[in-house]
Amino acid sequence: MLPTIYFDNIARYVRDGGALLVASGPDYASDDSLWSTPLADVLPAAPTGRVIEKPFLPRVTDLGQRHPVTRGLEGADTEPPRWSRWFRQVEVDRPNGETIMKGVDDDPLLVLDREGKGRVALMLSDQVWLWARGYEGGGPHVDLLRRLAHWLMKEPDLEEEALRATARGATLVIDRQTMQEKIGPVTVVAPSGARKTLTLAPDAPGRFHAEMPADEIGLWRVEDGEHRAFAHIGPANPREFTDVLSTFDKLQPVVDATGGRIARMMTADGKLDTPRIMPVRPGRAMSGRDWMGIRMTDASVLKGVNRWPLFSGFLGLAALLGVMAATWYREGR
Repeated sequence: MLPTIYFDNIARYVRDGGALLVASGPDYASDDSLWSTPLADVLPAAPTGRVIEKPFLPRVTDLGQRHPVTRGLEGADTEPPRWSRWFRQVEVDRPNGETIMKGVDDDPLLVLDREGKGRVALMLSDQVWLWARGYEGGGPHVDLLRRLAHWLMKEPDLEEEALRATARGATLVIDRQTMQEKIGPVTVVAPSGARKTLTLAPDAPGRFHAEMPADEIGLWRVEDGEHRAFAHIGPANPREFTDVLSTFDKLQPVVDATGGRIARMMTADGKLDTPRIMPVRPGRAMSGRDWMGIRMTDASVLKGVNRWPLFSGFLGLAALLGVMAATWYREGR
């Protein structure tokens, strides 16, 4: 029903940084499959033409255990998984990308791939709705589809490879997300420039974690050669907290050079003594015993103000009668 150029535009959209999600049913294995359109250039798996129709439990693959989209899905931590069965799956041949869920006979069920600057997700079954309807207890359809959509939109928290650093009080917390089974040490750079090599310990499939005391206030940097993360320890402006005494000394030279004045808003005995603020033209004194001046410029000049009544005379009467007539008409119906 759609012209070929329509699918060509979608494929180009994906390569330029867009996203495509295909939840396929029997149509994907038919002669009119999307694989027969220009979308085949960006889809990660070719159908064999066979539709498998028998009960099976979707399972997270070993790779999926480390992938942010499927890692830690509720119900996936047992064998068999604690969710309902599906009954239909499209068979494909040698998929590209990453297979993070499997179905009948360990055949690919959910495949993720990158194409150009964009991303593609291919769900080889159209029965995720069984989880949503609570069949046999349902399944984590909300988490799965939400994570899938956010991964397609390049949500940073769902990147397969990421290095993160956060501050927890005076402790630097480092987390590494990866699809690899092992990673090398990271380099931690203190605000003073001091360097330290730190080894991260496995925390969960695809996650490594480490903590260390941060004995310096300022911006800490963590890097592993490919990734870099930053975390700030302590107050955002530490120099403003080193000397919080009220004094004129810091600003007095600038005030003297510009002819200004410094005044306290409260006297020594606790009485409020705020000076009046007065507009002053250039060339005149900028302060007095009980007032301070603000130099006026001609950057903006108010020439006048015109006011027009919105409702007056016959116009206001007509509007009022119109509202009353509309109300009467509505009530009459």
